Amino acid sequence: MNPSQKPPTRFLKRWDVLVLAVFVFYPFACSLTRTVFPSWAGPTFGNALGDQLSTLFIFSILALGLNVAVGYTGLLQLGIAAFFGIGVYITGILRVPSYPFQLPFTAALVLSALGAALCGLVLGAPTLRLRGDYLALVTLGFGEVVKVTLRNLEEITAGTKGLNPIPPPHLPPWLAVPIGWLGIENSWETDYRLFYFLTLGILVIVIALLANLENSRLGRSWVAIREDELAATCMGINAPRAKLASFAASAGLAGLAGCLYATKLTTTADPNTYDFNRSIIILCCVILGGLGSLRGVLLGVLLLLGFDNIVSPQINSTLQSWLQHLGGGVQSSAVAERLLSFSNWRLMIFGLALVAIMRFRPEGLWPSARLQHELHWDEPRPPLPNSNSA
Repeated sequence: MNPSQKPPTRFLKRWDVLVLAVFVFYPFACSLTRTVFPSWAGPTFGNALGDQLSTLFIFSILALGLNVAVGYTGLLQLGIAAFFGIGVYITGILRVPSYPFQLPFTAALVLSALGAALCGLVLGAPTLRLRGDYLALVTLGFGEVVKVTLRNLEEITAGTKGLNPIPPPHLPPWLAVPIGWLGIENSWETDYRLFYFLTLGILVIVIALLANLENSRLGRSWVAIREDELAATCMGINAPRAKLASFAASAGLAGLAGCLYATKLTTTADPNTYDFNRSIIILCCVILGGLGSLRGVLLGVLLLLGFDNIVSPQINSTLQSWLQHLGGGVQSSAVAERLLSFSNWRLMIFGLALVAIMRFRPEGLWPSARLQHELHWDEPRPPLPNSNSA
């Protein structure tokens, strides 16, 4: 290879391949366990967790979209849930039987991403001069406007009832045979593995695109603007164009995640689902994992949303079973039942964990090499970040 030639970008390293292999083989491992140990593993063994993992994959795409704006470009965006909701409702309008379109899933997926990206451009164009708190307020207001609009346009969005039913994707005929060989049922309603592999595949594609985008000319422009917009402009970077591209890419990924979310739920759900709280939770995932770090963002989603959606309900169920075994004395006490309900404590645990991590590790659990360099400039430095660092 010519020494001046840039080496190809590797977005998957050894541990990444191992983690990906675990997620790929998880459904098959559950099926094998049910076959070998039928008395121990019931017919639904692993289904609930696999279904929840599909949701985590969707929110990982949403968090990666927010990371483009906040982590790469330094734009404090608090309206990511609005773009997520826009993707959900575009999918609903294009897919439900009550509308005349009824486009295929792939067309809805592309149009949802493009529609949300266009909304990102519309929001980004008049706010190019805003930074920091002012931009956060604008995006926060945009999120509230979108939520109220979706709720009030009942003739189009069905208000709080939501658009439904959104039909599942249609598998092409050439996929039916290999899916049958793998033991997967050709039914989106009864077999979670179809949607599991769909969301996992799209997540891997998004990671590959972002890993290459990060090391591209545009990605380096985003990082330069985040570090010092004035210096970046003096170096010839077109800051308005780069910021608009960041807004559009972030919103487009949110719309893509919204399409998957609506398809999984088979409804657009209540517009209040896409409010400020969801934006904050996703922002917490990005900050906890590490701003600007692909692996850090995925880790943040796995820890925060995995704790909220998987670990917390499981602990709560175990505690309630334990209370029932103790007898009626404890159950009859409303105060004891309230205190021993883990769901009543999870937000406090969640908040304390965030405070502790931000106090002792402000760069996040898995930060990018560049950000770690900046926050620990007085410590012995790790190897300088290169173009392949994520």
